[in-house]
Amino acid sequence: MIYENKIAIVIKNDLKDWQKLNVVSFLASSVAIRFPEIHGEPFVNASGTSYLPFIKQPMMIYAANNDEEIKRAFNRAKDRDLSIGIYTEPLFSTKCEEENHIEIGKYTDENQVLAGMIIYGENRKVSKALDGLKIHQ
Repeated sequence: MIYENKIAIVIKNDLKDWQKLNVVSFLASSVAIRFPEIHGEPFVNASGTSYLPFIKQPMMIYAANNDEEIKRAFNRAKDRDLSIGIYTEPLFSTKCEEENHIEIGKYTDENQVLAGMIIYGENRKVSKALDGLKIHQ
C-alpha cells in the first residue's frame, strides 16, 4: 500500500542504544498527538480485552551519521514546510516537560544540537528532505 503522507524519524547513529530508543519513542508520540487522524482503532483480542491503537501507517527510521547530515535533513524539511518534531541532545539530562521546554527554548534552529527528529507530510516531500540518508540498521 502506498500512503499519501509519510512519517520518518531521523536519529543520530552515534547515540547509545537507550538514547536511540528514547528519542524514537518521544518523537513517535509527538506525531501521534499532533495528528489524531493517523490513529487506528483500539485492538480487541478474543478475550474481549481492548488495547491501545497503533498509528495507521508505518514509520521509517533513518540514520544520520553526523551533525551535518541531520542538520541538512532538518533544513530541507523546514524548506518544504513539513511538520517537524525535534529531540535535542540537552534533553538527555532533563527530568520533566518544563525542563524540556526550557532547554529547547535556549537555542535557535541554527545552533540547536539535534539527537533526532520526526518529519510528517506529503510522501514525496519527506523523501526529498531525507535524500541521501539510509534506513537505520
